[in-house]
Amino acid sequence: MPATLVDEPLGVHFSFVDGTDWTVRLAGLPNPRLARDLAVGLAANAHPHGGIKRRATANGYGIAARRMVHALSKDGFSGAASELTRGVLMRYWMASNHTRERNTRQLLKDLDLATGCLRPDVRAYLDGEPVQARPVLSTYKAYTDAEWERLETTCRRTVDERYARYKLAVQSDKWGTDPVLTARDDAEEDIAWLMLRRGPLTYNRYLDHFRVRTGEKRGMRKTNTIAGRVAVQRVRDDLFPSRPITVAYKALLGVYCGVVPDGIADLGVGDVEWAGDATILLSYLKGRTARESSVLTGPAVRLLEQWLEHSSTLRRFAADGLRDELWIGATESGGEVARDHPKGGHRRRFVELSGLVDDQGRKFVIHGGRIRHTYDERLARRGWTGRALIDPNHGARTEGDHYATPTDPDQLDDIDSIINDGQVDILRKALPPVVLTSERAVQFAADFPDEVRRLGLDTAAIAELVGGQRDVFTAACTDQLAGVHGPVGTPCPARPWVCLLCPLAVFLPRHASNLLRLDAFFARQFQQMTTDHYLRVFGPYAHRLTHNILPKFSTEAKEKGELDVADDDSEIPLRPEEATL
Repeated sequence: MPATLVDEPLGVHFSFVDGTDWTVRLAGLPNPRLARDLAVGLAANAHPHGGIKRRATANGYGIAARRMVHALSKDGFSGAASELTRGVLMRYWMASNHTRERNTRQLLKDLDLATGCLRPDVRAYLDGEPVQARPVLSTYKAYTDAEWERLETTCRRTVDERYARYKLAVQSDKWGTDPVLTARDDAEEDIAWLMLRRGPLTYNRYLDHFRVRTGEKRGMRKTNTIAGRVAVQRVRDDLFPSRPITVAYKALLGVYCGVVPDGIADLGVGDVEWAGDATILLSYLKGRTARESSVLTGPAVRLLEQWLEHSSTLRRFAADGLRDELWIGATESGGEVARDHPKGGHRRRFVELSGLVDDQGRKFVIHGGRIRHTYDERLARRGWTGRALIDPNHGARTEGDHYATPTDPDQLDDIDSIINDGQVDILRKALPPVVLTSERAVQFAADFPDEVRRLGLDTAAIAELVGGQRDVFTAACTDQLAGVHGPVGTPCPARPWVCLLCPLAVFLPRHASNLLRLDAFFARQFQQMTTDHYLRVFGPYAHRLTHNILPKFSTEAKEKGELDVADDDSEIPLRPEEATL
C-alpha cells in the first residue's frame, strides 16, 4: 500500500516509490475527530491515486492539516469534517494563504471521495474557485557576469580536483591489501583496498573490520589514532563523492545546458541516452508541463561522462531504490549512500567549502531557477530569441523542415498565405515615411507622386489628408478602414506608436508635438524596462521616429512642438498596463 492510516498514535505512513518510508503524525491535536478525517484524506492523496510522491510533499499536507485543526478549534469548531459548513471554511481560508487553502481543499476532496461524508453544499463549494488567489511570482534575477564566471570556475575546479583524487585513489588499490595483514590503520592504500570491497566506512566501522577479522573484543585494539581517522576520512572522500560535490556537478550541468532545475534534480541514469559517440539525449520531466528532451553536446556531455564514472564506485554500494538515481552522494557523517536533499543544505555546505561569494562579498546562493534564467539571458545576448518548441538546439528553419511540414493541400495554402502576408508586411515597413514640411495639398501631389498612386488618392482625399480631417494622434491616415492592423471595414485599433511604421501614415508639421510626446514616452519606457525587452517592444518604432521622421521636420517646427510637451503619460492615450512610473 502506498499509504496506511495509523490510529494509535494518529498518523499516515507513506511508502514511496524510491523505497523510503515516512510517517506524518497528526496525534495530539485539539480536535481528534477532524484530525482523523483529514488523515483519511491524506492517505487517499498518496501516489498513484493522488499527488503525494515525496516526503516533502507529504510534510506540506501534514502541516496544512495540523494548522487547520488548531485554527478551527481556536474559533470554537469541535466537530468532524461532516459538520463543516461553507461559512466555517470561508472564514478559515480568508485568514489563510493560497498554499494552505490548496492543500486543505485537496484533503477534504480526497476525504469526500473516499467516504462521501461532506455536506452537498460543502462538496460543491470545494469544486468552486479558491478564496486565495495564486501569488504572482516575480522572475528570477540573473547572476551577473562576474558571479556566473565565479560559479562556473569554482564548480569546474572542484569537480576536476575531486575527480583527479578519485582516479588516484582507485589506482592505489593496486598497491594495497587487507589492513589486518599490515596491522596499520592509517595506510591509505590499504584503506582504499578495503573500501572498494566494503563501501564507504566510518572510522568506527573500519575498526570493526579489525575486530571481526582478529576476534578482538571492543576496546582491546589500541589503533584509534588521529592519523587513522584522518586517513579513513580522506580516502572515503576521494573514492565516494559526497553530496556537496554532487551539488557542484548539478550546478555545472545547469551552467552548460540550461535544463530546468526540477528536470536536473529528478534525473535518473536511464534518462541519459547516447546518440552517437559525442552526443547525449537527455530526457527529463518538467514539472509544469511534461516530459521534454534536450540534445547535449560538448562540455555537458563530457561532464556527465565524468560524473557517471566518478559515482560508479559509490553506485555499486547503493540500495536498489537509489542505484538508478543519477544524483547520489555519500553522507559526510555516516558514509551512507543518499540522494541530494532538495532543501539546499548541501548547496550551502558546498559554498562554505569552496569559499564562493557573490559580488557583495556575501556567501553565494546557488539557485537552479537563477541558473536557468542566466543561461537563457546569455543566449539572448548572442542573438538567440527564445526556446524552440521541439529542440532548443535547432534553428527555426530546421524546426520548420522537420516538425512543421504541411501534409495536405489545405495546409499548403494556409502556409503560403501566412508567408505572403508576412512578406507584404515586411515590404510595407520598409517603405520610407511620408513627411511633409508644409500643409499644402499641391506640394503633397508634387513631392510624392508615387505615394499618391500607391495609396489611390484623388484630389478630395488629398485635401482631407492635408487639411486635418483624417488625423489620428500621431499622423494623418489615408484610410483608417483599410484593415492593415485590424479587420477590414472597422476603424484601425493600432496603438499610437504603430503609426510610425504604417505605410498609410502621413506626417505633417502639426503632428510634431505628438511625435515629440511619443519620443519622451519612449525615453521613460527605456528607463523602466530591460534593454532586451525595450528593443523588442519599442525599438523599431523609436528608431523610425528618431532617425527617419523627426530629422525631416524643421528646427522651428520641433522647437514649437517642444513647448507643448509636459513629459507625462496624460499627454498620450495609454492603457493602464502601458503607463510609465
